[in-house]
Amino acid sequence: MQPRNMSMSGVVDLAAVKAAGEAKQKAEHARAEAARTGQAPVGGARLVFDVDEAGFQQDVLQRSTEVPVVIDFWAEWCEPCKQLGPLLERLAGEYAGKFVLAKIDVDANQMLFQQFGVQGIPAVFAVVAGQPIPLFQGAAPESQIRQVLDQLVQAAEQQFGIVGAPVDAPAAGEQEAAAEAPAPVGPYDALLEAANSALDSGDLGGAIQAYQNVLSDDPANPEAKLGLAQAELLQRVQGLDPQAVRKEAAENPADVQAQIRAADLDLVGGHVEDAFGRLVDAVKRTFGDDRDAARVRLLELFEVIGAEDPRVTSARTALARVLF
Repeated sequence: MQPRNMSMSGVVDLAAVKAAGEAKQKAEHARAEAARTGQAPVGGARLVFDVDEAGFQQDVLQRSTEVPVVIDFWAEWCEPCKQLGPLLERLAGEYAGKFVLAKIDVDANQMLFQQFGVQGIPAVFAVVAGQPIPLFQGAAPESQIRQVLDQLVQAAEQQFGIVGAPVDAPAAGEQEAAAEAPAPVGPYDALLEAANSALDSGDLGGAIQAYQNVLSDDPANPEAKLGLAQAELLQRVQGLDPQAVRKEAAENPADVQAQIRAADLDLVGGHVEDAFGRLVDAVKRTFGDDRDAARVRLLELFEVIGAEDPRVTSARTALARVLF
């Protein structure tokens, strides 16, 4: 039996998550301002960038684990490219970090042109969690492009939990000033402190209710989302017999619910990569509702660990490989 006062300390740093949440709120504010003014936010120049074969691994593949990367294959001699390119750049600014735009000159990067199987230009692809996705070819109407981009952004978030953020790191002087400034007091700090205390003391029901109270007013609050994911995980494993769960999972590899229970125990025990690998394998082997159940639980466990953790990044890439 799992003890009631299991703690997730050491797995996730709630203070770091709170700081990341404040940065996310600033990013969302910048995104909203960009949508209001039609201009890219501070740092928006990074939303559009040129890519060559040497930089493709870092600039596209690695970055696609954090934000959808749209690729515009173009050439100087291509007249339709001259119409589509500026439109995509404007939309990258308007979407303000929900995706980034990588521009590839096909004349200078023939290997990438061939690897993507491009039949003609302009051609637009996306890369999400390291996996290429064809979007459209030719100078499509803006309404159609918006629809495609909306679907891309939604799929990246729902299937992989990937949501971009547009704000560049501040300059060194700004970072020092930010470090010296007192931390702002949020409207939910007292509630979150009480919820965190309940979680640490093992009052899982009280912690869950407290986090849900915050999320009912602020659905995007990152600290509350993380705390709720932790509390719900601990509540799920509280009555489980680890030996029996692992035996059942080993004897019934096709039983998705058995694999899900074992993955929960893996994560609580600190075996993060084992938990992720178990669920990726379950997604690979199954179809329909079973496959979706394994995928959704994997995304929930990503929330517990945190999007910036390299183990989450690797697991997202593995998930993309078995889904596509």
